[in-house]
Amino acid sequence: MDQFSMKEKENIALDIRRNIVQMLGEAKSGHPGGSLSAVEILVNLYFDAMNIDPKNPQWADRDRFVLAKGHAAPVLYAALAARGYFPKDELKTLRKLGSRLQGHPDMHLLPGVDISTGSLGQGGSVAVGMALAGKVDAKDYFVYLLWGDGELQEGQVWEAAMAAAHYKLGKIIGFVDHNGLQIDGDVTQVMNPTPIDEKFKAFGWHVQTADGHSLEALKKATAEAKTVLDKPSVVVCKTVKGKGVSFMENNADWHGSAPNADQVRQALDELAQKLA
Repeated sequence: MDQFSMKEKENIALDIRRNIVQMLGEAKSGHPGGSLSAVEILVNLYFDAMNIDPKNPQWADRDRFVLAKGHAAPVLYAALAARGYFPKDELKTLRKLGSRLQGHPDMHLLPGVDISTGSLGQGGSVAVGMALAGKVDAKDYFVYLLWGDGELQEGQVWEAAMAAAHYKLGKIIGFVDHNGLQIDGDVTQVMNPTPIDEKFKAFGWHVQTADGHSLEALKKATAEAKTVLDKPSVVVCKTVKGKGVSFMENNADWHGSAPNADQVRQALDELAQKLA
């Protein structure tokens, strides 16, 4: 039996969205667009797929998570707080001097952060290292990885993808937050990474596509990926930048701009209407 019902996970996703908006409004800086687009992906992982223990964040046999697009730290922080790694009240300290919740995740400060990230392209290489270590040590843990679609413009991503397939790292399960936008606009206009699925297939990965806002679809895709142990897996998730907040959706201007007080109120009102 699942620990969390589908309705519980849907409400958790809404609560995470509310916390993202509030913490960015309080900080007056940060990245709402790509945080909001990845909410269901992290809910699927932290409230369903991952073998973790929030009371023992350094448990050696835990599943690992790598937020390759480290600027989306708000969604990771909100998910970790919702899962019980630290008090939700601490979310309001985002980007404040002395806070454990820096603009990018710091593994030395915050429990639940498996690796410090921020420089785009490096997360995949870290995931390969984690998975390769697990294979050498005959460990059973999975390494979950979240890329942004704009991040796929980094050459290092594909070096890591090639290495993961070469070493048959079936315990890597990657997700691509394919919201189609980056700070400079449409990803296909900046440096076209599509077709993403065909590229990963060419690099030897098991590839699926899914609605990145459907918890059912993500659950199904993750379950299938766990059965493929002779090659790495990736789920290309079609998502909406700024998902859940009308004036942020599909708007690249909200890649790295925080909402003001009036915009926070409007966003929270919209999200409250969806809470069951």
